[in-house]
Amino acid sequence: MSLQLTGIHHLTAITANAPENLRFYTNTLGLRLVKKTVNQDDTSAYHLFYADGQATPGTDLTFFDWPVGPEGRGTHSISRTGLRVGSAETVRWWKRRFDELKVTSGDVGEIDGRVSLDFEDGEGQRFRLVDDGGLQPSHPWQKSPIPAGHQIKGLGPITISVPNIANTALVLTHVMNMTEVRSYPSPDGVGEVHVFSIGEGGPAAELHVAVQPGLPIARQGAGAVHHVAFRAPDIDTLHQWTERLNDFRLPSSGEVERFYFRSLYFREPNGILFEIATDGPGFAVDEPMETLGESLSLPPFLEPRRAQIQARLKPLE
Repeated sequence: MSLQLTGIHHLTAITANAPENLRFYTNTLGLRLVKKTVNQDDTSAYHLFYADGQATPGTDLTFFDWPVGPEGRGTHSISRTGLRVGSAETVRWWKRRFDELKVTSGDVGEIDGRVSLDFEDGEGQRFRLVDDGGLQPSHPWQKSPIPAGHQIKGLGPITISVPNIANTALVLTHVMNMTEVRSYPSPDGVGEVHVFSIGEGGPAAELHVAVQPGLPIARQGAGAVHHVAFRAPDIDTLHQWTERLNDFRLPSSGEVERFYFRSLYFREPNGILFEIATDGPGFAVDEPMETLGESLSLPPFLEPRRAQIQARLKPLE
């Protein structure tokens, strides 16, 4: 059996307004803030992690808080983030909620054979709610304002935009051992979308590649996605991925200890940042599961600088 990734691990995006970000993702979307920490490479910035009730790998939507201007949309980018829900009726429930709360959203329709709904947060971060057919497990958060049966279950297909798929497809299939399984017309009317299955596949384990050569090159900013991470079960498997990238002479960061997981970063041929991250040890390694995200957490190597770091952070409430 070849070395396999097991799905999407997390997705990290950019906000320029952490307090409003916190309100939207916890109050409007009903996600749980499972880790309030800082960007380990820029400790002046919050790194906020939202997830399901048990902080399960594959449910983490995370944000760097940086004082930047809006994203310039285009190709060479991660262009839309899938979020899974349990039924078509739940997708329609969310449409009614978005209309009531004046959240920017499209119409409920079928995309790639799944009932879906596109929407955006206040900074233009682009999402797609996707009916996963109830096949994926659910770990609701009891304190969420969203009823358990309608809660967002985790990350779904991630869509990237590239002007040319040839070299990207080679990396996805030959290096990362994904399988191209189908294609469909892009819902925005620009180009074709190729679906790559990760491991066993399904809505929690797909990368969708939109081929859009006519678009400008994207510019990162508020509302943009910084990177997407794929799941490796454990550190031994991550070591194998590190060796594999070296064997293919694909430049990488080398392994980086993030405390909550261990990571390996590299760019695919169109410059989009990928990460492979371990499932463990997880977010309960330094605080109880019951109180995740309620106070500022710092990895041990930053703990001696806690007072200095806290003094530079803006209040979230």
